[in-house]
Amino acid sequence: MKKIYIYVFLTGMLFGSMEVALKIGGASFDPIQLTFIRFLIGGLMLLPFALHDLKKRQVKFTKGDIGYLFTLGFVCICFSMVLFQIGLMGINASLAAMIFSINPVFTMVFAHFLVHEKFTRKKAFALGISIIGLIIVMSPTKLFSGENNVWYLLMTLAAAISFGFYTAFGKKRIGKIGGLAQNSFSFLMGSATLLVMLVLTGRPVLAGVSMETMPLLVYIGVFVTGVGYYFYLKAVESAGPSTASVAFFIKPMVAPIFAFFILGEAITGNILFGLIFILFGSFINLTDGDKLVRLFRLKKVFFK
Repeated sequence: MKKIYIYVFLTGMLFGSMEVALKIGGASFDPIQLTFIRFLIGGLMLLPFALHDLKKRQVKFTKGDIGYLFTLGFVCICFSMVLFQIGLMGINASLAAMIFSINPVFTMVFAHFLVHEKFTRKKAFALGISIIGLIIVMSPTKLFSGENNVWYLLMTLAAAISFGFYTAFGKKRIGKIGGLAQNSFSFLMGSATLLVMLVLTGRPVLAGVSMETMPLLVYIGVFVTGVGYYFYLKAVESAGPSTASVAFFIKPMVAPIFAFFILGEAITGNILFGLIFILFGSFINLTDGDKLVRLFRLKKVFFK
């Protein structure tokens, strides 16, 4: 159980720095190009470990496995992450982090149908508390101000929804394939698809890669994309997609801090107040929750 806490926490920390790093990178690279590069690096970094793990498991890919990995790569990389990168260019990094952190709502819905993961009342309670916090943080009255473009907001929301599908779908064969191989091969397949798109549309492939931009690309590709997704799918493998998605309730707690110190984005009162609810909901979902609910005399309502 302790490993699950570690996986979820490290995922949240690494993913919490993602928006800031991608927003900086977006100033030098095309959105599809940057997505291609970071998932190519992440996939290649994990490949030796993935091959070793497959040999240990004595797994040989079937046509169904290859189709499954391609679907994961297409949904996550070619659709969700490309939309997210484009959306991030039109809104604040901290706001993008908040919107994307709503994806566990969709994960739990998709998981109910795809992997028959029971949607319990405890999960509903934890989600409800966390969503209230996200709403407070996002401050609906300011969402459509001149500072943020509604189309970029919608792209970021679509990225969150599709990532929720990816998370739930990723549980189907992770027990057989393993997190390392599932990450590595789906990343590489998604990157290969993006490479075709880049070539066919005449977009840059490696333009802009230099000694000055390499440290940022290494951080985005190796740490955020490689290590971050490894811990994330290890949590999926160990505890299911819904529990793993709690990392996206930790993420909005650290993302505004990174955005404040690196990009100079202000940390407002509504962010601090909303994060109290997010932390409370995350704690319930990561623990038994029964004793905590009893303190508020809600056991009879939410747990029968």
